[in-house]
Amino acid sequence: MPGRVMPPTGRGMDNKGPKQKFAQEVEQTSAYCDNSSAKKKKAHSSKTPASYSSDLFEAALTGANREVNMLFSKYSEVLSERAAIDASQVRELEDILMEARNLESHLKEKKDHLRRTLALISDKLQG
Repeated sequence: MPGRVMPPTGRGMDNKGPKQKFAQEVEQTSAYCDNSSAKKKKAHSSKTPASYSSDLFEAALTGANREVNMLFSKYSEVLSERAAIDASQVRELEDILMEARNLESHLKEKKDHLRRTLALISDKLQG
């Protein structure tokens, strides 16, 4: 319908290209990851777009590297705790096994003693 003005939706209003949007997102990420973002912004203003993109990529990479290292650290802690628990359980099972072997040996001795006692009683009854 010509002559009819559509109300603004917010879409299509941004004249920035996808590269500039990406650069802004990376800059926000790098500002989040780096404490000296104010110093870097001053330094970025005099750089070429290629070095600016490179710096943004490096900042994002540094942040991702920190995150990965933190995850590896947590994973290492979990594995270490699990190994300690496993070692404790192995010691406990070894103790139980030793106790079972001692009990088995004791029962065999009792069985042999009972057999000799019964053989002695049998000999007396027959004699």
